[in-house]
Amino acid sequence: MMKFGKNRKSWAIILAILCSFSVLTACSGGTSGGPAGTASTNETNGKSEDGKVVLNYWTWWGSETRRPIVEKLVDDFNKSQDKIIVKHSYYPFSDIFTKELAAVSAGNPPDIMMNDINTVQQRASKKQAINLSKYVEQSKVKDRFFPELWNTVLYQGEPYALPFNTDTRMMFYNKDDFKAAGLDPEKFPTTWEELDKVAAKLDKKDGDKYTHIGYSPQFNSDWNLLQLNFDQGRNFFDENGKPVVNAPAKAEAMQYILDNAKRLGQSNIDAFKADFGSKQANPFIAGKVSIWTDVTNFYTQIRDYGQNLNFGVAPLPENKPDSGHYSVGGGFVIEIPYGSKHPDEAFEFLKYMTDVQAQTYWAQKNFDNVANKEASNNPELQKNPVYKASVDNLAVTKMTPNPLFAPDYINLINPQRDAIMLGEKSVQDGLNQAQADVEKLISNNK
Repeated sequence: MMKFGKNRKSWAIILAILCSFSVLTACSGGTSGGPAGTASTNETNGKSEDGKVVLNYWTWWGSETRRPIVEKLVDDFNKSQDKIIVKHSYYPFSDIFTKELAAVSAGNPPDIMMNDINTVQQRASKKQAINLSKYVEQSKVKDRFFPELWNTVLYQGEPYALPFNTDTRMMFYNKDDFKAAGLDPEKFPTTWEELDKVAAKLDKKDGDKYTHIGYSPQFNSDWNLLQLNFDQGRNFFDENGKPVVNAPAKAEAMQYILDNAKRLGQSNIDAFKADFGSKQANPFIAGKVSIWTDVTNFYTQIRDYGQNLNFGVAPLPENKPDSGHYSVGGGFVIEIPYGSKHPDEAFEFLKYMTDVQAQTYWAQKNFDNVANKEASNNPELQKNPVYKASVDNLAVTKMTPNPLFAPDYINLINPQRDAIMLGEKSVQDGLNQAQADVEKLISNNK
């Protein structure tokens, strides 16, 4: 430990370091970083010292992988024109949304915000995001997006954000395991019934203990995914907004999970789940599970940690032949928070971030599915068979925006799901209770 005492030279060095640090901190804007965060200083009333409009852009992408990509796109935009400067600020995922709402309420929001795709209606209805209708009509940007994604940004038929990226769940499977079990590695099961038979051939046991599991829907997927797949792409609400939590197909999906747990033994499944940890220890990558459900950018973990893993990717099975290989997607939108002082300039950045060049770059670097159709079908991206499969799978991928009248409905469904899984309730009793709880929530909100 350094002792300060009478050593004036040491004090001088320390004071110099502290002063340098204070200057750097002041210039960085606190949460901003890199070239995007230091693009302009001394701005007044949203203008830089050379008269450019300064826009504040908030995201939670602060990892070593994603933050440089975010800031490269910001820097590219800043260099693409001479009227606007965008400054990127990073805030932790756990804080950014409440921080943004507080800023909107205080009348001092960021100019641009990356936000959740499933909650656009909530923000639009509460005047937390700007109506983009006039900008969309002028710029004709609607046709650049996948229709399923475009529908998520509409409130009362008008857009309040632009889709940015999305994902889709597919089945990853170990081809070498298929070969060893005498199965065709190029032929993945097309129905859940077929999958059951295949999975049983892939299981390995040492006495009563499983050393290898072919497949369990409790591994990185659950009833919330399967219920939509079993029900021909319908989520927990019908086309009229009526809850259908206890529909027969939902009960079938839950029973499928219970039957799988009965065959394998819940204790065996739990023992495998207890070992889930780092990416290197993922049970599929580690060779302990043959079939794994995940978003398709799971491929990047296989690429980085799955030493020579011989794998394939396929759509989710369907409940019955020709009922549909439906999957679920999520994602994010880019929007202008209500109260932004420069919405015209902010929309220029929204256009840039959702155009072909920026979207292609994002997809190449992150292996995300992007909202721009042309970028998604970029020939270089399509050379990767997993990426091509993911884009193809978007045709059967359903988005599940939170209903305006029941934004927290899933918090009423999940406890009943858990009670069923624990054997505390029958499938039908649990789903009937969840149905009643969601109906009550809707009634209270209306």
